[in-house]
Amino acid sequence: MSTYVASPLAADGRGRTAETDLGGHVEGMLQRLLMTSPGERVMRPGFGAGLAELVFAPGSDELASATRFVVQGAIQQWLGDRIAIESLHTAFEDSRLTVTLVYTVLATDERRTLILERAT
Repeated sequence: MSTYVASPLAADGRGRTAETDLGGHVEGMLQRLLMTSPGERVMRPGFGAGLAELVFAPGSDELASATRFVVQGAIQQWLGDRIAIESLHTAFEDSRLTVTLVYTVLATDERRTLILERAT
């Protein structure tokens, strides 16, 4: 079994760099992709979905729909060779945008769920 550096970078109980399995590694990559704003990375200006910026956007059903489109496109472009999207749901309720992603890690056929919430 391969191990990967945990994200975010942290120390484990032994004082060493924390490790994770492939599923945790892929989830960390997903979180970085979704929270990074396009233009934030110098050598990859198109990388990111910009969910972190949504805290400043007025919440609406249109925002939820646009977010779904952006998230799906970013995942297909940057992680399409590592995961398969099973379902992607975005919802705006009570000043909170929720993104629920169900995906499969292609290398292991492991099904995982990632839920991100942002107050708007």
